Amino acid sequence: MTNHGETTAQVTLRTAAELADALPYLLGYRPEDSMVLVALHDSGGKGRFGGRARLGIPTHEEDWEEAARQLARGLVTASERRGAKPEQLVAYVCQEPFPGERGRDVKRRLARLAHLLRIQCGDLDVPVIEALCISDGRYWSYCCPAGECCPEDGTPMGLPGTSVLAAAATYAGIQVRGTLKELRARLQPWEAAAAREQEAALDAGGPALVTRILDEAGRAEVAEETVVLAERVIHRLASAPPVAGTLPADLRDDGLIGHDEAARLILGLQDRETRDRAAAWMEGEEAAPALRLWRALARRCVGPYAEHAAPPLTLAGWVAWSTGDELEAREALAMALGADPDYLFARLLHQACNEGLDVESIRRCLRAGRAAATPGAASPEDGPASAAEAPEAPKEAGPSGAAEAMEAPAPAGEPDQAARLRRRRRLRSALAAAGDGPRVARAPGRRRGPTGPGPTGGRAPRAGTRPPAATRTHSKGTGETTN
Repeated sequence: MTNHGETTAQVTLRTAAELADALPYLLGYRPEDSMVLVALHDSGGKGRFGGRARLGIPTHEEDWEEAARQLARGLVTASERRGAKPEQLVAYVCQEPFPGERGRDVKRRLARLAHLLRIQCGDLDVPVIEALCISDGRYWSYCCPAGECCPEDGTPMGLPGTSVLAAAATYAGIQVRGTLKELRARLQPWEAAAAREQEAALDAGGPALVTRILDEAGRAEVAEETVVLAERVIHRLASAPPVAGTLPADLRDDGLIGHDEAARLILGLQDRETRDRAAAWMEGEEAAPALRLWRALARRCVGPYAEHAAPPLTLAGWVAWSTGDELEAREALAMALGADPDYLFARLLHQACNEGLDVESIRRCLRAGRAAATPGAASPEDGPASAAEAPEAPKEAGPSGAAEAMEAPAPAGEPDQAARLRRRRRLRSALAAAGDGPRVARAPGRRRGPTGPGPTGGRAPRAGTRPPAATRTHSKGTGETTN
């Protein structure tokens, strides 16, 4: 493990226990119901960690093989695209026991999944040197032939934060969050009694607001009203006394925003130009309260308005990424695509984050757009690339049911640097001109199909058809990647 600051701290991992302990530090959180692959590369005769990819464990066992194939191909293909195919991989399957189970029952039940991961990686000529099951505070190795070092009941994990690796991670500034479930809870819609009141406010405000937006003059008025109201709420959130803990803080923010205010903001942000203006609150003192507002609005997209969460979730992902929180960014953007798989801005940001695009280049695009919208404002010296430089938008944006496995940035001097720069320039230009179009033509409260936080969150399949494997994965199975 390396800190890229003025000093360098390295930790050598040799045993299964050390690899099991390393997983939360490699991902930045503690995975649940997850299958994970971690790439290993040769670096001067010593191994180093590369890209990491995670996908939820499918509920149906018949989907395991396809999920394992997606995960393996995603990570290896992304590594090859960056010019550094992994030499080896470490595989993990993580799941807590079901009622009536023990950890060793989970280990036996997931043995076939671990075997499928090894087969799929082997088919790509990248061997899995260790496959671990982590459950109920214990770990098991599927690769160790010696029973005396891998007891049937597993080996207890060390106390969190007590290992040498934990100390090195703390020194390097690496934080381990809670679980993805806890992170997603901050962005998921309400299910309490207040959800009915919020739905009623959306029902009441929707028809009149849509009528105004469909009129050219009315659309401009609604946009200005939405931006002014958002600014007022952001100032209100910024002025609120701090509260310890994420749940109390979110409850405080919810109490500071009225149902009618939330409805007007949610509906107003369905317009692309209004959303783009809101995306400019991405840095400085504006960023933190803006992120709190977007989270709160995502929680207010209740009941039949779940699809309307795409804009606030995308804005939350964008601000999180812009302020350095790639974990929340990837989760929020994946959830935005679950709400609306066709939401272009979310697709492009999701790919850009996974591609390792420099976030400052996107901030420059938004600053340029804000400057152009301000009468008499001078254009920035380093604006977005011209349309001529980007004849087409990326064709692989969005999760498409697979984990977008991204390799860590290739060291200087590795091949295909020019291709990477060209791809990033096209992506940056596409982001600058992401024309989602106004979404208000869709009547509020009407949805095209059920959505959810799964890998695709896609539309419902046609009657009489079997959903593709990716859409039948576990409800916690959003795929995400970590550099």
